[in-house]
Parts: sequence; C-alpha cells; structure tokens
Amino acid sequence: MKGQAENEGEGSKGVNLEEAKNKMVGEVGELSEIFQWKGEVPRGLPDWEEKEKQHLGEELSDVLLYLVTLSDICGIDLGKAALRKLELNAIKYPTSLCKGSSKKLALLNKSTTTTSTNNNFYISSDNENGAN
Repeated sequence: MKGQAENEGEGSKGVNLEEAKNKMVGEVGELSEIFQWKGEVPRGLPDWEEKEKQHLGEELSDVLLYLVTLSDICGIDLGKAALRKLELNAIKYPTSLCKGSSKKLALLNKSTTTTSTNNNFYISSDNENGAN
C-alpha cells in the first residue's frame, strides 16, 4: 500500500517524519470536525446522506494513508504491530471481565486478578490466592 504522500507525487523519500506526523494530525482534525455536531451516531450511519458518508470515507482514508506513510518512515510493520496490540489488549482487558463495560479494569472487579501464561488466561479471585 502506498502512502498518500506517494500518491500526491512527493515520493516516500520526500516526506520526513515531522511532515507526515503533522499532516496526519491535520487529517485527524478534519475527521473530528465531521462528528463535532452530530451527537450520538448510530452504527452504520443510517441518518447520514450518501454525500456525508462519502466525505467521511475520504477523511478516514486520508488518516489511514498518512498513518501508513508514517509507519513506513519509521520502519514499523503496521500489520504486525496491530496484531501484537490486539494480543496485549486481550491480556490487559479479558473479555470475561470487560465485555459490555466501559469501566476501567480496576473498577470492574477489585477482588479479581488476571494472569496469562502462553496466551492461556486464568482468572482467580483474591480468596484463591490467600488474600482476604
């Protein structure tokens, strides 16, 4: 996948890290503006006009393309990094405790601890560990 800078004729070597970062942040700002006055937005955007959805798609693409360009400049394999992050989040926020809640993990169940061994999850209460 080519970065947006390449598509605009700049070439990946012509864009430095600072430029790519600043352009991506600018695009995130434009993306945020789309939602600024929308309030609660239902999944699938059923109340949006097709023109609005198309504009949203363009702004999401701009952010994605600059993100890919930035990761390329930094030498980061974005696919591998994303998969690793998903694995880390699964350990940090186990589905059995977090599904359906936006609370911080520490507030979900103060008497529960979670450990991971080779991606096998074990949840134990403090009582099982000898704590009161």
